[in-house]
Amino acid sequence: MMEPPLFRGFKPIADAFDENAEIVLYQGGVNDLLTQVPDDSISLIVTSPPYNLGKEYEDRVSIERYLETQASVIAHLYRVLRHDGSICWQVGNFVEDGEVYPLDTLYYPIFKRLGLKLRNRIIWRFGHGLHASKRFSGRYETILWFTKSENYVFNLDAVRVPAKYPGKRHFKGPNRGELSGNPLGKNPSDVWEIMAQEWEEAIWDIPNVKSNHPEKTDHPCQFPIELVERCVLALTNEGDWVFDPYMGVGTSVVAAVMRNRRALGSDQEAEYVQLARERLVAYFNGTLRYRPLGKPVYEPTGREKVSQMPEEWKQNAQASLLERPEKYE
Repeated sequence: MMEPPLFRGFKPIADAFDENAEIVLYQGGVNDLLTQVPDDSISLIVTSPPYNLGKEYEDRVSIERYLETQASVIAHLYRVLRHDGSICWQVGNFVEDGEVYPLDTLYYPIFKRLGLKLRNRIIWRFGHGLHASKRFSGRYETILWFTKSENYVFNLDAVRVPAKYPGKRHFKGPNRGELSGNPLGKNPSDVWEIMAQEWEEAIWDIPNVKSNHPEKTDHPCQFPIELVERCVLALTNEGDWVFDPYMGVGTSVVAAVMRNRRALGSDQEAEYVQLARERLVAYFNGTLRYRPLGKPVYEPTGREKVSQMPEEWKQNAQASLLERPEKYE
């Protein structure tokens, strides 16, 4: 259970890797940080790498060169990952000249060559994003969950969701008449959507961090705490190291600390590292604004003005009907 704000103790934040540290925020390149990290020491690597989409904080390079660079980083990450550890690699699509390149399928061979085993290709669905005009608007991204071995941490009970029919019973066989579900809830499946009944559906619909999201910072491509939180709960134990090599403003670090894990993050941008530090301090002070795990996604009732058809559209529709020539048999 998460400690209430009044009982949180502030934890020191180191700026270089230390095996005895609780939190490390490193400002610099991930490869430089990895030289400090011992083999077989990290339980979970969870990140959203730069997408090479030409954003202000990325250099635009060819997709082939981009993947070669990422392959080199991933090889170093493999070295520091524990034998029972996991990698959660969250990516969307690379779009160039209107053509979509699904990054998860391009990344898959890189991980597979290292011997990592794909356990799930998780779909993160969100309701809002950029609107396309010459293709369908994208409303999902993926998380590739790999393990280093067959013996890996997986705490399903920590992330079970309420069952839709908890009273369902076996209707045949030796267990006929007995309850068929688990009293702790059901497996959330590999499509994640947090719905109005707090995880009752098997889709991860976690709102993406846009202008009105309580976690919004100056980072242009920020993912929500609760997306990482479920990975942390399911794939690590308390006291384990969670590492985000492209931490941005520290979402993964915050999620790890909230769940009593040790947190390691790196980013090239000093501004983002400072924001990550400020978010951690705000968490310890009890002032961090964030969307709680499992909070229902807002659904309009239809009474809000913004959810009603504008008068202009109604008038246009009526005019169109009046102008339409009638056909009589």
